[in-house]
Amino acid sequence: MTDIGDRSYVLGQGLRATILATGEETGGRHDLSDTWQPAGEMTPLHLHTRYEERLWVVSGGLSVWAGDEFVELRSGDYYRIPTHVPHAIRSGPIGCHALHISTPAGFAELIARSATPARLATPSTRWTSTSSWP
Repeated sequence: MTDIGDRSYVLGQGLRATILATGEETGGRHDLSDTWQPAGEMTPLHLHTRYEERLWVVSGGLSVWAGDEFVELRSGDYYRIPTHVPHAIRSGPIGCHALHISTPAGFAELIARSATPARLATPSTRWTSTSSWP
């Protein structure tokens, strides 16, 4: 198995992600990423055409706009975003630690292809929050 350090990424200034399971490892059925987002950070409005996204909040909170729905998620909450549904996600006032599961696999590949490997992060790609990143 690959060293977990080789699976840690920085997306912009606001999101850290560690890929825990890839589509290759699950036969394409799903993937799993462990993510941290500092307080008040928000993704742009977007949608996924190849996979649905599932969120499970480990700690902190998230606000999710998905289609016509708006939900507030707290520690222990779960939410499913179907394919082709425009959505945006904002972390709560203390940030958020969440697990992202995509079915079929796809989100982890997106991270690996578009993010900066954490080991290569520079001051312009490091998380700027005062919170620590595990």
